[in-house]
Amino acid sequence: MNFYSIRDLRTESKTIWKSLASGNEIVITNNGKPSALMIDIPEGSFDDVVQAVRQAKAMIALNNMRKKAAAAGFMTDEEIEAEIQAARNGG
Repeated sequence: MNFYSIRDLRTESKTIWKSLASGNEIVITNNGKPSALMIDIPEGSFDDVVQAVRQAKAMIALNNMRKKAAAAGFMTDEEIEAEIQAARNGG
């Protein structure tokens, strides 16, 4: 995995494209922090790659929600039922 800044993306684009073509993953940084990930997409697999990336993002979001829920404390079965009933009753 290679790291390049946004400035590098403009000034060293040829090097970056060669690195991608070699199968390397590229991380683009903004102010020293990872901001984007570039990967090579094999010919004919665009839809599969997009689906895999979306699934990965969904799993990350789900894991973050689970962590927040655990930190806030879990609801009891009675509290869950009360929330469902309140939603069904419109409020």
